[in-house]
Order: sequence, then structure tokens, then C-alpha cells
Amino acid sequence: MSAEINHNSRAHRFETKVDGVPCVLDYTLDGDVMTITHTIVPSAVGGRGIASNLVRTALDTARVEHWKVDPACSYSEIWMTRHPEYQDLHV
Repeated sequence: MSAEINHNSRAHRFETKVDGVPCVLDYTLDGDVMTITHTIVPSAVGGRGIASNLVRTALDTARVEHWKVDPACSYSEIWMTRHPEYQDLHV
């Protein structure tokens, strides 16, 4: 998937559109802890790696910002488990 992912920091959201369909990762920020609350990719565009790219972009941003990550959404928790290179960010 090569769609551009935008970080809407005011809305605490990473967002992209694929075939006109909005896909998002929502988070909260408390001090230096990003809590990923939702990763939403509608089924119309599912199965293309969009959710994975949203999580990766969020975690790369957390690393740059020196945030820790609480993957409260089940998808992000599983994703982090499968990508040990991001375990240093886990709360």
C-alpha cells in the first residue's frame, strides 16, 4: 500500500484515504504516552496492509517524539507483538 498517511496531531489521528475510503488510527496522548485506541479500516479496502501501515507510521512518530506506546486497540497490540523492533516503545 502506498497511500500517503497524514498525522493530524490536533485530532490525535493518523489518516489516509484509499479508493476514496477514509482509514484512521486514533490515539490519546497523556504526557509522553500515546495510547492507540482504534485502528479502523473499512472492509471495502481491507486486506491491503493499510492498518499495518497506520500502526507503523504511528509508532515511528512515537519514536521521533520520544513517546511510549500503550497499544490499547487489539490490532495494534498484536502488531507490536509481531514486530519486536518496536518493543522498546511499549509501556
